[in-house]
Amino acid sequence: MEWESPFGFKEELEVVVSTLSSNGDALAIGPDPHNAWVIVAPFALPGERIRVRVYRSSRLHSFADLLEVVSPNLELRDDSRIACKYFGKCSGCQYQMLSYESQLDIKRNVVTKAYRNFSGLLESSIPNVLPTIGSPLQYNYRTKITPHFEAPPRRARQTESTDTDISKPDWLKIGFNEIGKRTVMDIEECPIATPVLNEAFGEIRKDVIKNIWSYKKGVSLLLRDSIETNLANKQSTSNDPDSRSQEGERHICITDPKGTVRERVGDKYFEFPGHSFFQNNNSILVPLTDYVRDAIFPTTPEHSPDQCPTHLVDAYCGSGLFSIMLCPQFQTVAGIELSADSIRYATHNAQLNNTPEGRCTFRAGDAANIFSVVSEFPREKTALIIDPPRKGCDENFIDQLVAFRCKTVVYVSCNVHTQARDVGMILNKMEKLGDEKGRYALESLRGFDLFPQTAHVESVAVLRLI
Repeated sequence: MEWESPFGFKEELEVVVSTLSSNGDALAIGPDPHNAWVIVAPFALPGERIRVRVYRSSRLHSFADLLEVVSPNLELRDDSRIACKYFGKCSGCQYQMLSYESQLDIKRNVVTKAYRNFSGLLESSIPNVLPTIGSPLQYNYRTKITPHFEAPPRRARQTESTDTDISKPDWLKIGFNEIGKRTVMDIEECPIATPVLNEAFGEIRKDVIKNIWSYKKGVSLLLRDSIETNLANKQSTSNDPDSRSQEGERHICITDPKGTVRERVGDKYFEFPGHSFFQNNNSILVPLTDYVRDAIFPTTPEHSPDQCPTHLVDAYCGSGLFSIMLCPQFQTVAGIELSADSIRYATHNAQLNNTPEGRCTFRAGDAANIFSVVSEFPREKTALIIDPPRKGCDENFIDQLVAFRCKTVVYVSCNVHTQARDVGMILNKMEKLGDEKGRYALESLRGFDLFPQTAHVESVAVLRLI
């Protein structure tokens, strides 16, 4: 019975939204007598009565398209805030009808629920989640987009025009997925992307339309906002900090996955290949790295200056963002990566920013014994930053972290649910080992809004050895 939906395909219902899921979907209880069944629909808010049409069902729930908001929640919803003509159809954003304060409150609640439901920790072990840190930019912040399109279908090729007409065929859609579907939606601009990307996207669309008949398969495009490298090189090689200003820096769009992208974070530059990971909201990276720094060096009375760490280990270091931004606060910094390509770029970035030789190094770690490359670090004077991919850390890594047992751990995560699972695992493993060498306490939790107008929230957890 759990898999047998009481609602048929394309059946229309009226339901009242109870709450929001962590990905921004509205959750509503099915109408009597089916109130053990949940209806999942997009773009609706708690307390709203909505009319929906079911299009797919799974265990104990059905997915539905939103047809109408019958009774809006006027305390939350203000459709005049919507800045995108595609909102409500495009799958990219969920919250444009909300005030920014409401978005931050919702994301704080996501972090709270994740730790309540996925950490396996007692409520007494979980601190109150601090208010979400907002993004300085709420639109035009995204420095990377990946629109896509499909190759001409067979039927279209049979009627392919041989004249010089280069207008866009009706079947060609260049953009992002439509909500609830696998079909591409044609999009001419994205208001959360930077102006540089939107300007470039217009020209790229024209080129795709012009050459569409040459494509044999679908393509995912890459657009990354980058400082023009030649201009930046002239500034970054100067030893005068005042010369490394944003004045004169020209931003361009990089479309080659193997091309070099350059971003500026505070007074530091970072270069990395177009295909690699780097946070996609540049405007919040200084607040994020400053917060991590302050978490490692708290100014509260119970943390005396002589207890401050002198060494930093940056696991999953990527292109060296945290290592290089926090390097001035430490005697020795070591970034650890499994990827040789990432180590090469991180080392280059340390040199690019005139980091004192030997103070910030990047080392290849062996997954089976990842902390062996920093075995000389004094554990009681070492802080560890981990920023893993969405899947989080595997148990092997967590066992090594527990054995390494450094003074402070800052866990930055793009998936608060796997972070909650991992933090719970760390604390529970240490509890089983006993208190002879101390154990970690979860000191603080806070969300960061790297993607305004969307449901995504980044989370920072601080663990301290007590």
